[in-house]
Amino acid sequence: MDQTLEPIYKAVLNGDKDTVTENVQTALDTGTDAGVILQEALIPAMGEVGQLFEAGEYYVPEMLIAARAMQAGLALLKPLLVDSDIKPTGKVAIGTVKGDLHDIGKNLVGMMLEGAGFEIIDMGTDVSPEKFIAAINDEDVDILAMSALLTTTMPMMETTIKAVDDAGLRDAVKIIVGGAPVTNEYAEKIGADGFAPDASQAASLAKTLVS
Repeated sequence: MDQTLEPIYKAVLNGDKDTVTENVQTALDTGTDAGVILQEALIPAMGEVGQLFEAGEYYVPEMLIAARAMQAGLALLKPLLVDSDIKPTGKVAIGTVKGDLHDIGKNLVGMMLEGAGFEIIDMGTDVSPEKFIAAINDEDVDILAMSALLTTTMPMMETTIKAVDDAGLRDAVKIIVGGAPVTNEYAEKIGADGFAPDASQAASLAKTLVS
């Protein structure tokens, strides 16, 4: 790895936001391309964070701190990436379903997806089927990611998928679901395209679905 990129990579792993910002700025100042910093430092670092999480070496707090450090670097790169017309991996509208106000899991999935190079439209919590449908129509998203933390709000996932289907948009988008009470069996039963038990696997699943 390029010597200017290694400190960025390590700082993301350590969740050191200030060092990430400082080194991303230094790399840009010395002429490193924004796309290179993204593809060769930030995205691989978040990939390793995901692997460490799956290996049980990192837990949710470490993953969250690393994701925040990555986002700090990404904030500096975003305007430049837009200018240089670097295409994101895909576009994801993410939200917690109607009736559910939990957002920590959703936020972490959003950060991990961003770390995997996706453009994220965060719809917040208590998102109605109509709002998800509007995101497909207005934002031209590739994936809808729905979260539920309560068994009582899980059926809203099925309601939303049915609404997307009724609107004639089911083929236009992939739908992934997750949240503490959600299982793979449930995802299959309601007609989702995939289920992820945690944020790291959600990022891998999304990459598979758009490839």
